[in-house]
Order: sequence, then C-alpha cells, then structure tokens
Amino acid sequence: MLATDIDSATASAAAAGGAEKRAYVKRIFSEIAPRYDLLNHVLSLNVDRRWRKAAIGELGVERDPSGSYLDLCAGTLDVARALSATAGFQGLVIGADFAEPMLTVGAKKVSRGKVAPVTADAIELPVAAQSLSGAIVAFGIRNVAGLDECLAEIFRVLTPGARFVILEFSTPRMRIVRAFYLFYFRYILPLIGRLVSGHRTAYTYLPRSVANFPVEEELARRMRAAGFVNVRWSSLSFGIAAIHVGERARSRENGAR
Repeated sequence: MLATDIDSATASAAAAGGAEKRAYVKRIFSEIAPRYDLLNHVLSLNVDRRWRKAAIGELGVERDPSGSYLDLCAGTLDVARALSATAGFQGLVIGADFAEPMLTVGAKKVSRGKVAPVTADAIELPVAAQSLSGAIVAFGIRNVAGLDECLAEIFRVLTPGARFVILEFSTPRMRIVRAFYLFYFRYILPLIGRLVSGHRTAYTYLPRSVANFPVEEELARRMRAAGFVNVRWSSLSFGIAAIHVGERARSRENGAR
C-alpha cells in the first residue's frame, strides 16, 4: 500500500472518531500551522471572517465586559484577537489549544494583556469550575476526540448565566446548494489545501470530519444533555455553517450542577 493510501485511511478513521483521532488532529494542525490563516481565508473566500464576527456577537460580552472568556480550540487565535478587540471589552480571553505550534503562530497577532494562550486539551481544561463568563469555539469542536466530554467540560467552567457559542461547518439542506458544496468540499478544497499547505491529508480530513459531525438538531440535543439551556441554532450562508448557542442556567437546580 502506498504511503498516500495509508495517510488517507488514517484521515478517514480519525474523521470518523477512531482511537487515533486525537493524535492525528494534533499532528496535522501542528504541521499546517504556518499557512493555516491563509488557507482559511482562501478556501472560504474570506466568508469565515463574517462567520466569526457573527459568532462573537452571540457570546454577549457586553453583559460582563471585564470577565474571563474561553476561546476553545483557539488555533492561531483569530477569534481571541477579535473578541479582545470588541468595543468596551476589558477582560481576558484564554486561548486554549492542544496544538502548540498553532498558538505560537497566533501569539504574534494578539495583545498579551488581553489574550492568554494556553496549551490544553478541550476535555481537560486547566480552569477552575464556574470561573468563566463565556466560551466560544470556531471550527474546532468537530476535531475533539470526545464531543460529549468536551461539552461537559465547558459546562463545568462556565458561571451560571454564561453562554457557550459553537461555530461549525454543516451540510446544506437545499439540494442545489448541497450538490455544489459537496463537490467543492470533496474535490476542490482538498486540492487547493494540499497545494498551498503541502500536507497530503489535512484537507482531505476536513470534509470527512464535517460529514461525520452531528447535524444541527443532534448537536443541540447533546448540548441540552450536557446541561445547557436556552439552546438554539441558526444557519449561515445557506447552511454551509451554523451557530449554536447554549447557556448555563441561573436556576438553583441547573446552576449547581
């Protein structure tokens, strides 16, 4: 079997949530870190900037502008940087990611006074219980090896009333849009990603990981199962991406979990 075939098989297993997912994801994102930002903007035609802005808006930092917030699976800290630059923001953004090279690239873009990069796993955060005013994850939660464990961990670190916002790719429901989207995701995106990044499988893994990620209704159900209330979701760009929002309840019954 050729090395390319072996890499492709590993990517498929990782995308499906195999035992090797954590190690594979950590390795590929460490390897593509230097060109990650460029590829994000090129492959999304810069629409990803607008999606991130919309997700940050859902976080509601104006409710506690001096609080501490988590940018989970922070990558090169694009969300952390934008969040810390929000008008009136006086708090701290913890940018957590287990691929340290990604954080190293991102650290050059942020103010150390407002953003603290931390190398950490999404299912075992070095953060005290009920200490954060909100959390957000953009295009990273589908890469976590253990979605339910991750949701439970985020719930643990949020204060009652705090919001958790998920921005993630989804599969369009409209037939025409879905057909174009799948063709682009399966054939064009991996080709461009491979040429620009020089990585053989990173951008083959991406569409496969999206295909294996729960649909919007299922993700909302699992957020509720983790304890989140007022869970809602909205589609972006004809269903290419979606924003999910949930809160840790203020009530004694749910807030004490």
